Amino acid sequence: MYINYWLRVLVLCLSFQTSLEIPTKPNIVLILADDLGIGDVGCYGNTTLRTPNIDRLAREGVRLTQHLAAASVCTPSRAAFLTGRYPIRSGMASETEAQVLLWTAASGGLPPNETTFAKILQRQGYATGLVGKWHLGVSCETRGDHCHHPLNHGFDYFYGMPLTLLLDCGTRHSQICRAQRAEHWFYTRMLSLLLLLLTLGKLVRILPIPWKVITCFAVCVLLYFISWYSSYGCLRHWNCILMRNHQACEQSMALERTTHLILREALSFIERNKQRPFLFFLSLLQVHAPLPTTDNFLGRSRHGLYGDNVEEMDWIVGKVLDILDREGLTKDTLVYFASDHGAFLEASLEDTLLGGWNGIYKGGKGMGGWEGGIRVPGIFWWPGVLPAGRVIDEPTSLMDVYPTVVQLGGGQVPRDRVIDGRDLMPLLRGHVPHSGHEFLFHYCGSRMHAARWYQRESGQIWKAHFETPTFLEGSVSCYVDSAMCPCYGSMTRHDPPLLFELSADPSEAKPLSPSSEPSFHAVVSRIKEATQEHRKTLTPVPQQLSGSSNTWNPWPQPCCGTFPFCSCQESPLPHAEL
Repeated sequence: MYINYWLRVLVLCLSFQTSLEIPTKPNIVLILADDLGIGDVGCYGNTTLRTPNIDRLAREGVRLTQHLAAASVCTPSRAAFLTGRYPIRSGMASETEAQVLLWTAASGGLPPNETTFAKILQRQGYATGLVGKWHLGVSCETRGDHCHHPLNHGFDYFYGMPLTLLLDCGTRHSQICRAQRAEHWFYTRMLSLLLLLLTLGKLVRILPIPWKVITCFAVCVLLYFISWYSSYGCLRHWNCILMRNHQACEQSMALERTTHLILREALSFIERNKQRPFLFFLSLLQVHAPLPTTDNFLGRSRHGLYGDNVEEMDWIVGKVLDILDREGLTKDTLVYFASDHGAFLEASLEDTLLGGWNGIYKGGKGMGGWEGGIRVPGIFWWPGVLPAGRVIDEPTSLMDVYPTVVQLGGGQVPRDRVIDGRDLMPLLRGHVPHSGHEFLFHYCGSRMHAARWYQRESGQIWKAHFETPTFLEGSVSCYVDSAMCPCYGSMTRHDPPLLFELSADPSEAKPLSPSSEPSFHAVVSRIKEATQEHRKTLTPVPQQLSGSSNTWNPWPQPCCGTFPFCSCQESPLPHAEL
């Protein structure tokens, strides 16, 4: 009895002593890849792609095996990451076909009343910087209001893309609004043909139509063409731009040097702020199509352009670790690495696949609640504070980063709103055995496609799919005209829901039934009850990704120069730089 008592006291003392080892206001480096599959990284089982620097983070840090994005596409996932809240709470979950922001000049974006972790740490005296991809909006009404801009959400410094990489940024293959663009071209051709027939009919005196009517009709056809082509026909010019703080500094982007520009800015931010606590969010452009890759990495991997881009991404991570080592910052710096969602399985250019691999997990980017679209790499690295080589097989979320870094930085998690993330430090350090999440909900747009229930006592993880994308027979691919599977319309609805037990069937290959699982009805009932409780916490908010909020508008369009003649190039890099 006395031995047990003193053992408990000893454990408590050791835990208390260990907790004192956390430095106050540590530096925080958050590295988020774009479209990276969980199966693309060595420490998650890939044996053919070389990712030694990311593998080092896992070897010397904590690796999460059930790390989940709040959405399977960029914009809502990143909104959830920055706010710690399901994207539906901020209006960043679409009610239409467009699941992400499509235009730099769209009026939608992360609402100004949302409180990001950067805004909280900025108030705590942190230097806050974002380099790379934003994809959460720029302005609301005019070119200079910048209501959604990173500098309005707690970042002192921003350099990068306000939108995202597109195939249009590197080639002539259009990616955004393919169906709408094709429809506009069809109507333009039909109207032009009608105009030609009217003109011929007038010339041969078959149609007694005044020339004034034909002229007015011709003007209308021309105005219609100009109205849609000024946006859809100039995608690269309007969307593929770089900004430094509030100013556009490269329009259109020269992709062959973007990687070095991003890396230069990343290392420069750390160098400038090494004497004070800093929060640095490196939002990588890799590995999103069109996969811009420098000559040093082209042809190096065994998996074509995509593999080359993954290995270059790992090299960038290594450069960041190098500067932390060189400046003696490693023991005072938490580094986090993840992807915003799973790999885009259907990404291609002509006959070349440009997407990654989600390992054993079904589905991918844009495929609702299937595991391959939301289960991502997740690694925390902090030498001397976090145990090296620890692997945690508990459900965690990208939303958990929010309360984790806020509390590490000395801030307080907001109490005037629902925060869905949970502080991960006790779990990462081994002070608690289980995740703080009992239920997690998986949205596609504003529709809940799936939900999971973690029964901590038994270790079972139940996942129910209420609706799923309709795949082509014998494949994991959607038959749609858009770039990704839709969230609405051609869906397969399940009543009762598809039920899986992920600890036994992580690939979601064998749906359970009442005959194969005695607790089927009880589990489904409990999950439905939890979804109803969750929905009660939602309040109506303005939609940011639907309708006019997600269409091109000339007034908020970032422009270097005189609109619409926007053009500028970033200062050239020295030949041997980096």
